[in-house]
Amino acid sequence: MTTRRKFLGGCVALAMMPATSAHTAQSLRVGMTPALLHTQHGLLGQWRLYMESQLKRQVVFVQRDSYRETIDLLRLGQLDFAWICSYPYVYLRDYVRLVAVPLYRSRPYYRAYLIVPERKPRISNLSQLRGKVFAYADPYSNSGYLVPRYQLRMAGEDPNTFFARTFFTYAHRKVIEAVADGLVDGGSVDGYIWDSLDMVKHEITSRTWPVSQSEEYGFPPFVAHQAVRQDDFQAMQRMLLTMRYDAQGKAILKALNLDGFTLSDDKLYDNVARMMAAFGGD
Repeated sequence: MTTRRKFLGGCVALAMMPATSAHTAQSLRVGMTPALLHTQHGLLGQWRLYMESQLKRQVVFVQRDSYRETIDLLRLGQLDFAWICSYPYVYLRDYVRLVAVPLYRSRPYYRAYLIVPERKPRISNLSQLRGKVFAYADPYSNSGYLVPRYQLRMAGEDPNTFFARTFFTYAHRKVIEAVADGLVDGGSVDGYIWDSLDMVKHEITSRTWPVSQSEEYGFPPFVAHQAVRQDDFQAMQRMLLTMRYDAQGKAILKALNLDGFTLSDDKLYDNVARMMAAFGGD
């Protein structure tokens, strides 16, 4: 684990202005699916100001309380850009273009962690949670919903009946807290988020135990709506790709617990698309 002390969780929740804010020809609307922290508004404000200084445009950050709401805003063309998780990206391929992918530990990947309460170290895999209570992050979350359900399906189990009870917390941090407090017997979360939270809130993560990790998946990408003008697309892409070479941008990346952004393509998300197809793609 790294020792950097500042961060904002992955699939990061951007929230500075509501989606109903006035949108002018000069402003760019940037949305995010909710993920972990809702309290780092100072950092978000810094990033917004940095974007405005680099893009020479007004930037409006938009947040909603579920992945689905952000998906709908993109489908309706009410967002210009968004930082979304890998499941929503595959779901929205007909509506968005890939701008850039974050680098975590110098690579554009992350894993799902299966976590249980720390006092239950004898649990070592998902199959041992049969008949237990399980927390999901969001019905459109890859690591927080699709991954554990796919793992059960591949093991010949019915994910709809395997657990005694399941519920959605609508944030990876809330899954971690539910497990830490013993409210559930297990949960599946974004490993980047667990790792990052561990650096700043070890008193929470220390009460959980990551018993297994999934294969690697493409990191939650930064995307543009298909209708975004090419010059705006290129300007945003250039800003993201060059952040790590700029002192202020590098400081923001460090606070986000990221190393930068890189270019990639749809192939990075092929394994997510394969899992979605196993459930009909929806």
